[in-house]
Amino acid sequence: MEPPDFNAVNLTLETAAAAHPVCPEWRDGPEDSVFHLGHMLLVLGFMGGSGFYGLLYTFTLLTLGFFCATVWSWADACTTDGFLWSFALLAVCAAQLVHVSYRLRSVTFDKEFQELYNRMFKKLGVSLSHFGEIVACCDGDLQTLEKDYCFAMEGKTPIEKLSVLLSGRIAVTVNGEFLHYIHPFQFLDSPEWDSLRPSEEGLFQVTLLADSRCRYVAWRRKKLYLLFAKHRYIAKVFALVVRNDITEKLFSLNDKAFDGRGHRYDLRLPSYCHVQKTDLDKSDALLLQVPGQGGGK
Repeated sequence: MEPPDFNAVNLTLETAAAAHPVCPEWRDGPEDSVFHLGHMLLVLGFMGGSGFYGLLYTFTLLTLGFFCATVWSWADACTTDGFLWSFALLAVCAAQLVHVSYRLRSVTFDKEFQELYNRMFKKLGVSLSHFGEIVACCDGDLQTLEKDYCFAMEGKTPIEKLSVLLSGRIAVTVNGEFLHYIHPFQFLDSPEWDSLRPSEEGLFQVTLLADSRCRYVAWRRKKLYLLFAKHRYIAKVFALVVRNDITEKLFSLNDKAFDGRGHRYDLRLPSYCHVQKTDLDKSDALLLQVPGQGGGK
């Protein structure tokens, strides 16, 4: 058996190694500006937020960042793997950018729904996709109520929907006495909605009369509860906006509620709206007698 020819083996290795240039261990100078620009864009891109506009911001900067990395690695023969990875990531981010742009363009609403989103839901961080589910629940329909027409009548109209006023003004009365106005982007029936469970039924305890031509959007109770069961996030958003609307109405009423003697009622106390006027007068008389009796003693 002949011994192996080590010279021939070394010659083969030297020939194979000569086909690929040897990369230096450390560069003498810094990288060019394209390298630094690409990494700056990547850092800014990863700082993007959520939602459609956040995704649009993120993938735009990531696409530009990986494009700069691809250009930089293309000019260096020692960064073949880096070029392939940068190019692959560039393609993925560009595809995501096109996809997000298409979805953003496809999610469009009428002017009144867009204004509803900007005034009530955008500040809560609700995405356009979730708002699209909300609009789809009402079939994208807007209702019109002419002046001097009733939206609801006290003790007669059933509570079967949740509505938001988009334009116009509606007067709220109880027992023929004026309570307050409902202005655009306020709920028409938030107290009634919050007072009932999904399985319960009830009637309006107030009368809602259009003070001018009104436009509003309404969601049927059953369809809205089905949407809540499917999207718990939307259920939490509606619970927040409905109860905030009730709170604002109570505090606005608290500054306007006076009895015949000029005493202010605190509407945060329970069962105020269910007390008869005669009972209120009797309670005032008792309150006025207490200081006098204390003074007599």
